[in-house]
Amino acid sequence: MFRKLKRGATKEVSNEVDKENLPKHIAIIMDGNGRWAVSRNLPRISGHKAGVEAVREVIRYSSDIGIQFLTLYAFSTENWNRPVSEVNGLMELLVLYLKKEIGELSRNNVKINVMGDISKLPKKAVLEIEKAVTSTSNNTGLTVNIALNYGSRSEILKAAKKLCQSVKSSSIDIKDIDENLFSQYLYTKNIPDPDILIRTSGEQRISNFLLWQIAYSELLFIEVYWPDFKSEHLMEAIIDFQSRQRRFGGL
Repeated sequence: MFRKLKRGATKEVSNEVDKENLPKHIAIIMDGNGRWAVSRNLPRISGHKAGVEAVREVIRYSSDIGIQFLTLYAFSTENWNRPVSEVNGLMELLVLYLKKEIGELSRNNVKINVMGDISKLPKKAVLEIEKAVTSTSNNTGLTVNIALNYGSRSEILKAAKKLCQSVKSSSIDIKDIDENLFSQYLYTKNIPDPDILIRTSGEQRISNFLLWQIAYSELLFIEVYWPDFKSEHLMEAIIDFQSRQRRFGGL
């Protein structure tokens, strides 16, 4: 089930989050940075810089209310097709963000995890990512999964190849392969599937994001660009989620 949520739209019955019925895992496609900038006659990188503020706010709010997992689609395998200057600017922003925020993230017990093939990222970015992952590895609060150089088809193919190798080496028997076992070969191993997937900017596409994991996720498309996304939008999304009936194929 999917729904479009316009700015300011809230659940009719209540305007408060039920903290006893929180989604465990929220995934977000952070879309609209470039269009936000263009609409203001600014260079696209200005939109990405403004988007960092939205990341800060969403992480703080998610941590404060008790969300367990937050997955942010930061850079896809297809994003390499963007202009070199924009890609380089995004990588610099990533490094600056991690350097600046890692102290506060640690103080707030936030754990950083990365999904995707980061080996193709600039060395400086890889080192900063590894430092952030290592320094927050013992934190027990909100886990923030940052999807970098991530593509779901690539992830599934990689998992299938690893599974084939396991069968070939006789470490598992082909008859034992089921959905649970296959899931252990994905980047999201030991992470629950998203309860809700949010995409900003009004676009209604999945864009090669968590295709396996969102089989039964609630989908919500919000008509604000990512830099304008605030904690109240996330609150409204959670309230909307809490108003839905999840049947998982049943009655």
